[in-house]
Amino acid sequence: MTTTITERALNRSTLARQLLLEREPLGVEDAVRRVVALQAQQPASPYLALWNRLSGFDAADLDAALAGYRVVKSTLMRITLHAVHADDYRALREAVEPTVRGARLGDPRFRRSGLTAQDADELLPELLARASAGPEGPCTSAELGEWLAERVAGLLSERGGVAGKLEPAAWRMLRQYAPLWHAPVGGPWSFVENRHAFVAAGGGVPVPADAERSAASLKVLVRRYLEGFGPASVADVAQFALVQKGRVRAALAELADEVEQFAGPRGAVLYDVPGGARPDGDAPAPPRLMAMWDSVLLAYADRGRVLPPEYRKHVTRVNGDVLPTLLVDGHVAGVWRMARDGTGVEAAAFRPLAASQWAGLEAEAGALTAFVRDREPRVYGRYDHWWAKGLPVVERRVLAG
Repeated sequence: MTTTITERALNRSTLARQLLLEREPLGVEDAVRRVVALQAQQPASPYLALWNRLSGFDAADLDAALAGYRVVKSTLMRITLHAVHADDYRALREAVEPTVRGARLGDPRFRRSGLTAQDADELLPELLARASAGPEGPCTSAELGEWLAERVAGLLSERGGVAGKLEPAAWRMLRQYAPLWHAPVGGPWSFVENRHAFVAAGGGVPVPADAERSAASLKVLVRRYLEGFGPASVADVAQFALVQKGRVRAALAELADEVEQFAGPRGAVLYDVPGGARPDGDAPAPPRLMAMWDSVLLAYADRGRVLPPEYRKHVTRVNGDVLPTLLVDGHVAGVWRMARDGTGVEAAAFRPLAASQWAGLEAEAGALTAFVRDREPRVYGRYDHWWAKGLPVVERRVLAG
């Protein structure tokens, strides 16, 4: 008989796999391996994600892992920036190759530059050689863009075309497709928005990856995803990676002897790795102040296991911003921002919370305020404007730091 998993048990499984049932005494590299991938569009987010998951987390340890390219930041799943362990990068990048290639080299902004996907294939070996870290260190985006502009002008001139200025959008599409790692540039969280430097990815990632290689690597991605986020459906895996469901089904079929099947809510077929943590649905879940774009809010087609459907449009805004959230009893219960004077956290609850729950959030707020104080006391402050745009606030409190 197939085992049935309830919605609440799914929630607890996610929290356990993602180190959110209790903070674990792990090193940064081991933690990143455990959770598979950290959303990294906003420079602070990987740091806050690990602060929520690790006991005694020191941001300097992540600084060092990023500087040593043991944890690397690159365009990966869902064509967004993720921080992953360097040992995972190659398989994850090859698995999503068809998606990234189609979305970036097929983008009208890239094609309007006069370049083709075949041109990109010709240019990439030189681009990656140019971006290989040498005595002068990583290449800035401006340096690589200037080099590319000269090469593009030459290509177009050879075809009898008019060599024009390379549009920034076309360069952005190419660098998001290329297997490049973001190089730390300083700032409070190792990276600064709109100031980029790059190195060629280690390990000799082939681009383009052929279909056979991508299929083999997708099996690795599926297994790693189930380890970090399972149990999950075909649709959940496809959402996490942004790949076609047919590719996921094919990978799971080949992994049939290595995965288990369960019955989920509403008849969903769920897959998991044998021995994966599946706590009882009654396992206590402590409060957390989650980072923007935290992976637990984005890694599933059915986000209801963590984010109640009625709150989704308030947390995930129309332009894709995913606000910092209050996690109470394992589910999103509101949003937070740093107080304007940087001495605490302003919390907005979307439903009534018990006094004990507020007390737990206040303890987290004190620890978070201390954590960001010397780096960015008003972390995520540029996103405060969303608070004036229709949040269903039931109660608002400033939790002293």
